[in-house]
Amino acid sequence: MTTATVDRRAARPAPAWAVRVAHLIPLVVLPSGLWRIALVAGLPIGATAYGAPVDPGFGESVYIVALSLVSEGLALLSFGLVRPWGEVFAGWLPLVGGRPVPPRFAVTAATTGAVALSLIWGYAAWGVVVNGNDLGFSRPGFALLLACYAPLLLWGPLLLLLARSYHHRHRPPRRN
Repeated sequence: MTTATVDRRAARPAPAWAVRVAHLIPLVVLPSGLWRIALVAGLPIGATAYGAPVDPGFGESVYIVALSLVSEGLALLSFGLVRPWGEVFAGWLPLVGGRPVPPRFAVTAATTGAVALSLIWGYAAWGVVVNGNDLGFSRPGFALLLACYAPLLLWGPLLLLLARSYHHRHRPPRRN
């Protein structure tokens, strides 16, 4: 791949709908992260396990907050599929820093992530359908949990749309 090819491809902007989708992804991830942080903070969100309020210990609290931050960080990476900064590896990365991101790598990583997210959250949703409120949350607490986690079902499909858009913008032109 020549520099001229990379520059030409980098100049092709993402369609407006893809930019909107990239903005939507962190927003569908945010409610679950806020729910988890509210849990750690001890806010009354109806989180009970077998009738007793959920009170995560220090280690669990660190894990829960870290999970929320990592999830949101991964969701923000979707902007790399619609912004020019996502087409060049960060300069601080060893061996690849400053080099163009191979489109096949970006599409493969995004597609793999989209499929994994769809499977993870699809499995979790199936568990709720089969088991219901098996932890004994209060009715309002369970409704809040569902409202905060249901948007995660969109994360995988939205990321897949972005991966497809990225692929179409970066594929070589067809020869007649």
